[in-house]
Amino acid sequence: MTWRDVIGFYEYKKARDLTLTHQPSGRGLDVQLKRNGDVKYLFSLEQNSNGLRRDRKENEKMVHSAYDSFELLKGCPTKIDAIESYSSKLLLGCSDGSLRIYCSDSSGADRSPPSDLHALRKEPYALERNVAGFSKKALLSMEVLESRELLLSLSESIAFHRLPNLETIAVTTKAKDANVYSWDDRKGFLCFARQKRVCIFRHDGGRGFVEVKDFGVPDTVKSMSWCGENICLGIRKEYMILNATNGALSEVFSSGKIAPPLVVALPSGGLILGKENIGVFVDQNGKLLQADRICWSEAPTVVVIQKPYAIALFPRRVEIRSLRVPYPLIQTIVLHNARHLIKSNNAVVVALENSVYGLFPVPLGAQIVQLTASGNFEEALTLCKLLPPEDASLRAAKEESIHIRYAHYRFDNGCYEEAMEHFLASQVDITYVLSLYPSIVLPKTTAVPEPEKLMDLSLDASQLSRGSSGLSDDLETLLPQLSESDENAALEFKKMSHNTLMALIKFLQKKRYSIVEKAAAEGTEEVVLDAVGDNFTSTRFKKSNNKGRGNIPINSAAREMAAILDTALLQALLLTGQSSAALELLKGLNYCDVKICEEILQKGNHHAALLELYRSNSMHREALKLLHQLVEESKSNQLQAELIQKFSPEAIIEYLKPLCGTDPMLVLEFSMLVLESCPTQTIELFLSGNIPADLVNSYLKQHAPNMQGRYLELMLAMNENGISGNLQNEMVQIYLSEVLEWYSELSAQQIWDEKAYSPTRKKLLSALESISGYNPEALLRHLPPDALFEERAILLGKMNQHELALSLYVHKLHVPELALVYCDRVYESVVHQQPVKSSGNIYLTLLQIYLNPQKTTKNFEKRITNLVLSPNTNIPKLGSAASIKAKGGRKKIASIEGAEDMRISPSNTDSSRSDGDAEESSEEGGSPIMLDQVLDLLSRRWERINGAQAIKLLPRETKLQVLSKILNCLQCS
Repeated sequence: MTWRDVIGFYEYKKARDLTLTHQPSGRGLDVQLKRNGDVKYLFSLEQNSNGLRRDRKENEKMVHSAYDSFELLKGCPTKIDAIESYSSKLLLGCSDGSLRIYCSDSSGADRSPPSDLHALRKEPYALERNVAGFSKKALLSMEVLESRELLLSLSESIAFHRLPNLETIAVTTKAKDANVYSWDDRKGFLCFARQKRVCIFRHDGGRGFVEVKDFGVPDTVKSMSWCGENICLGIRKEYMILNATNGALSEVFSSGKIAPPLVVALPSGGLILGKENIGVFVDQNGKLLQADRICWSEAPTVVVIQKPYAIALFPRRVEIRSLRVPYPLIQTIVLHNARHLIKSNNAVVVALENSVYGLFPVPLGAQIVQLTASGNFEEALTLCKLLPPEDASLRAAKEESIHIRYAHYRFDNGCYEEAMEHFLASQVDITYVLSLYPSIVLPKTTAVPEPEKLMDLSLDASQLSRGSSGLSDDLETLLPQLSESDENAALEFKKMSHNTLMALIKFLQKKRYSIVEKAAAEGTEEVVLDAVGDNFTSTRFKKSNNKGRGNIPINSAAREMAAILDTALLQALLLTGQSSAALELLKGLNYCDVKICEEILQKGNHHAALLELYRSNSMHREALKLLHQLVEESKSNQLQAELIQKFSPEAIIEYLKPLCGTDPMLVLEFSMLVLESCPTQTIELFLSGNIPADLVNSYLKQHAPNMQGRYLELMLAMNENGISGNLQNEMVQIYLSEVLEWYSELSAQQIWDEKAYSPTRKKLLSALESISGYNPEALLRHLPPDALFEERAILLGKMNQHELALSLYVHKLHVPELALVYCDRVYESVVHQQPVKSSGNIYLTLLQIYLNPQKTTKNFEKRITNLVLSPNTNIPKLGSAASIKAKGGRKKIASIEGAEDMRISPSNTDSSRSDGDAEESSEEGGSPIMLDQVLDLLSRRWERINGAQAIKLLPRETKLQVLSKILNCLQCS
């Protein structure tokens, strides 16, 4: 027993005029409850590490009183053979055949107010009237038929009398020598038994009764009762069900060898059939209703039902038992020579030989207080359900308080799950339950009530007012100071702690749905208010510490409660080793307090759960820092094997994917951590997240220049049309910077070879040829004058300086085949835009170079220099190799000022012709023509060359032999 039980006894002893005494014992206290010097309850309080424990003594008696016994009358001059109540009066059938009518003694000093004129009163009764010769023989039984204002009496026959004047209106002569009867008030049917016959009569509504059926039975009927359309008969040693329509009999079971059969009707329509000292529950057809039986101390002679109790009569006492399984004994009232037991409107009446006692129900509120004080919580809850509807608020308050006290009782006795069920039923605030768990850390702003605050709610208001003053003083004198816990209790506590936490988890999970739903509804309402621009919202709400929660109102009780619940639930899950369940909690909608949970998760190395906590609260920077830390630790094998696989660089990419649309700069910042190890996946992240390529490139240029080219390459390969001219120009510049650095190194070593191709130079050449978004003039200015002729040729071609480009292929690179490929590419690019004849001019340009090699080589270098140094174009600055190698060894990507200027000259395939015309005045003593190349070009591309124009291009000093070969080639073609 805990001190809370002592509170209940303290209040109960005031309510019941009991005296509470105590004296020290060897291990605690012996406590007695007395009334008039008689010990009514005795128990001991033993002091131990867990508080006070109650040990019942062998002579313990139950404290709960369901009925108060009151002597209504005494000294009846003749023996009482039958008793009944009518309105507030008592009708006594005496052995001399008289009917004595008693009413309350109006002169009684303790007369109760006549609140119910039709109820028995708890006061002495006096004789009002004596009807002598009411029956010729002694009355066996009587029953008032209230709905018909009749009195049924069984003596030598069955008679009906009009109430209240007792006029005899009918006598059933066929009921002569009847020994038992049963009345069905709903249908107005009377059945009775005489000898081996059972007769059924129907009241015709007036003064007569009509016989309906007459059936034979195997033996004399000792007890009977209507049950629906059937009649249950107790015949000698067995029970039978008689069909009232056709007289069919069906056996139920035997009634026992000693006690006579006893049939008791239940309000529900079922029956209790007595078998010795056991009461068996059956339905209207005699089928067992349940396996549980009600067990009396011995075989009763009479049983009446007054919900929620069954009252049984014994020769020396009356037993009152609950109708709730397991049908415990509630009260025993000692009455010697008790002979008759009936139920009235508001009481149970017991008749002795010459006196009558009334058993008046103790008010339900008082019974509930008693039961709660004595620890009979289940019985107290059952009684709460019987409170009238008009007391719904009182009922709810009592039930809540009883559930709370019952929960504490079960908790103190180690039944933690049952305790939590009662906390749930009480609808108590979760902070109240969490106060039982000091190891659970809750948000500091929350005021957590102490468990003691709700302990006295089960008491009536009047009892509370009387018991409030001086209660602390009584407890201080009654309870000794508790000693410190034994050190050996630590192990037991650890074992208990797991069970208590498991029970708490189930409690919180059951409470969570409604609390989180309410909190989420509050959030939805705020979003609506924000959407309509409610000015009141701006002053009412404040910014939350939980980034994922948005604006939380200062007085948001629902979300504050949700935060308490989720914070406690997460801790309980972790303390019981349910890390996966904790992770699932954080993955869904949750209101965990970030500060508390972050500290707990960090201490316990619950990395995955901590990541979800950050994610659910939009603390993405913290989450990514943690993820990066875990990835680095996994590389050094500091984590477990399963975590190494989980925390890989790809995990950072997966985390970043949802953030691309909301925080691209954060994505770029942390993508740098995995760009080198997972370049393809990172580029895919940029593309799938629709992060602007210019933004990505600019960020890479500033923070990871060594990966800028890789990004542009992959992006171009994955999405050729998605890269802008700016980015194309950037990529070409990067390649060019690397090639120029490579060229400078080889030149310094004097091992430069124009025909050498590094991987970067191959990329540069491919990029120069395949893309068109760069600025060729800007790039051309940075090429060395005596090297990189192939790159120069491509750039000149992009500028439509075809003659200069072809001259480089022929005279610098000495690769006529590349010149022919160049012509083919130009021809095919314009063949659909201009007439074929005009588009063939590119081949005439190459033919002119072959026919006049000295003329074309004499000034082309000067012309290129003039083109590069043209004052119409600003010369951008390209970063030197020295500057590239600066900054800690990281390669700085070359940038060209004005790179955004991407002007491309209009197509002009005839420019070569104008160049040739400008040199018409050159001296005629030229070098010999490149005959083999001329003949090869004419033979391979004759269909694209205008022969007449080709002849005109021949120098004047061309020898006849050469001319003949050319003409033959044209003719053959």
